[in-house]
Amino acid sequence: MLRIAVPNKGSLSGPAAEMLHEAGYQQRRESKELRIVDPVNEVEFFYLRPRDIAIYVSSGRLDIGVTGRDLLVDSGAGAEEILPLGFARSTFRFAAKPGTASGVEDLKGRTVATSYEGIVAGHLADRGVDASVVHLDGAVETAIELGVAEVIADVVETGTSLRNAGLEVFGEPIMKSEAIVIRRTGADAEEPKVQQFLRRLQGVLVARTYVMMDYDCRVEQLEKAVALTPGLESPTVSPLHNEGWVAVRAMVPAKEAQRIMDDLYEIGARAILTTAIHACRL
Repeated sequence: MLRIAVPNKGSLSGPAAEMLHEAGYQQRRESKELRIVDPVNEVEFFYLRPRDIAIYVSSGRLDIGVTGRDLLVDSGAGAEEILPLGFARSTFRFAAKPGTASGVEDLKGRTVATSYEGIVAGHLADRGVDASVVHLDGAVETAIELGVAEVIADVVETGTSLRNAGLEVFGEPIMKSEAIVIRRTGADAEEPKVQQFLRRLQGVLVARTYVMMDYDCRVEQLEKAVALTPGLESPTVSPLHNEGWVAVRAMVPAKEAQRIMDDLYEIGARAILTTAIHACRL
């Protein structure tokens, strides 16, 4: 039975559970549940603190896990990323009072407060910058005001909380993070149950990214229409009862669907429809 670690709380928890449900896996009904078994799919889920998941997976006690790229790197655990999941995206940046620094090279001899000591220490070491790193749990914006540090390093989304604290980001991003699937470093990459799990999640990612588009067009406009909707390999084209017309079906990027519909209409296509894709295998 495949043993999988899933975040039990925080920004990763809800989206991870939703994706797993879309992939056909049973999920817990109450937040207090720490373990459930999905006998149909032969999977056992363990709901753990996101920061601990990489440690459990690296130990080999669990086969794979869902966590954040930032949490994996910060842990220093012997685990590796095998699939990005496209949610819980964030950017990790340095911030300080205006005029304090303009780049990482200005941090020499300074103190940096962060909740991600492993990431920051590694980033500074890679660039040959000798700075002190202070570990704090939770919000770190007040560390500068209280004199604990001169610079902070934290996840930045809108930057509102930093501006409210009188701080500004500087330098290049330390890293960009998102939810990922991880496994123990050196584990069998071709293990069938792991590959099946990954295929299911990849199917969800594709289903979220594309829609199915159907439309009718005249035969003489088919080449122009197909150029607009090439599909993943090629579109399906079927003759209609009315001579000189064909029906076309193709997958198109969801974010471009409205523009494509406009362009198809302009060349004479009609009965243009889009439908959501709930699951797929490529």
